[in-house]
Amino acid sequence: MTTHAVPLRFSEEVPRGLPIGEDWVETASTDAINEVWTQHLLTEVAQGTEAMATTAMDAAEGHRVTFAQTNAHTRKSLIRACAAKLADRSDDLVDLLISETGKPRKDCRTEVNRTLSCWEAAAEEVGRDQGELVPVDLQPGGEDMVAWYREVPLGVVVGISGFNYPLLLASHKVAPALTVGAPVVLKPAPTAPLSVLWLTAIIREALHENGLARGIVQCTTGGPEVGQALVSDARAAVVSFTGSAAVGHTIAASAAPRKAVLELGSNAAMIVTGSADLDEVVEAVVRGGFYANGQACIAVQRLIVLDDVDASFEERLREAVSGVRVGDPRFEETDVAALINNASRDRVLGQIEDALRQGASVLAEAPISSDLVQTPGSLVTPQVLVDVPDGHLLWDEEIFAPVVCLRRVGDFDEAIRVANDSRYGLQASIYTSDLAQAYAAIDTLEVGGVVVNQVPGFRSDVMPYGGVKDSGVGREGPRWAASEYTTTRMALVRVPKV
Repeated sequence: MTTHAVPLRFSEEVPRGLPIGEDWVETASTDAINEVWTQHLLTEVAQGTEAMATTAMDAAEGHRVTFAQTNAHTRKSLIRACAAKLADRSDDLVDLLISETGKPRKDCRTEVNRTLSCWEAAAEEVGRDQGELVPVDLQPGGEDMVAWYREVPLGVVVGISGFNYPLLLASHKVAPALTVGAPVVLKPAPTAPLSVLWLTAIIREALHENGLARGIVQCTTGGPEVGQALVSDARAAVVSFTGSAAVGHTIAASAAPRKAVLELGSNAAMIVTGSADLDEVVEAVVRGGFYANGQACIAVQRLIVLDDVDASFEERLREAVSGVRVGDPRFEETDVAALINNASRDRVLGQIEDALRQGASVLAEAPISSDLVQTPGSLVTPQVLVDVPDGHLLWDEEIFAPVVCLRRVGDFDEAIRVANDSRYGLQASIYTSDLAQAYAAIDTLEVGGVVVNQVPGFRSDVMPYGGVKDSGVGREGPRWAASEYTTTRMALVRVPKV
């Protein structure tokens, strides 16, 4: 692999080609991966094909039975080894993520730390769910029967991850699979494959050191045609996908009747009530709306403010947004950098221009210094809009950019109705000092997770995470993903009378 600005350890440890089967396989073509901020060439990455996807599935299926029978202490040792190896490379992984995702250093450091937490939590799940006895003698005819159930792996897991948190999202797919003894074929986003390739190399090294076959975990790059080859393969027992709702729906249809675990898009709502601490709220909007350059499915997108919130709120928010630091993601002080590519920038800018034509206005925006105007990166100014009309893409769909849309509403009930008036339902939050309002929001918001007095983007890697409606099916988090990757097997034994 020809390397340029990638960390030295990446170029030393990640071989040329793709990790398919027991080796790294050369490919006929490569794809250029540019640094998001500077657009300088990072490296050329091997491009997978449909045929290589099939080869990877062949190898994964070949390991299905033997890996399912691997004892628990070996699997636990494997996962702990992966966590240790990732921790040893944490600084280099941060640098790589900055380059290939364009996220600010603070956000990339958070991603690496959360990745380590994911692997550590996965190790604790090995052997946890061993089933239980079933009292079949409660019914006539079961008097001489002993019955129990246990969870067994469904089979090969195909994990397709997004570009915004590539290392973490891939880890949330592969670590729980290893926990239960399921082989994995990973496919990273075409725009951010490097950290997933390095993750795969690290896991395969740990597999080998623990006496297991490297081919238990594989990775192929490529576009939609490669993904389609993986998800439509009948040997893919579970497909775990993180990405857009449109692609997720296609994947679910292709995978059926086999299982699909889908973590899809959202347009997260944050409700602000009159009893909220406005200093906390203002900080939360800036942090929760602009982290990861706004490219997070649970970033604040719809800011729903009750009319009893003090009229000074908008001015305080304007002042806070003016302090957001836009610039080079390599610098510690940078809050927001560039979007993943020009196509994303152009889409977002077009939507903003259209909303402004339809009566929306800019309430607040971060300053962009003159030296950044000509940056090669795909900048979108962090901003808060008001009066975005119903039915507009900026309100109804996932923006995936540092753009927050603010709307005032009359009362609490209207705030809940507005928040629920969405085809999405991943997470939402409410800021309030009223315990009754907090519990009412928990009971009535139609989402997978309700966060009180914290941003909707709060996620612990040990909690069940996922959505309702078009935001997905199933749950992630090591314990819950492990459950998604297994099935219940009953054992019923007739005990002869002595």
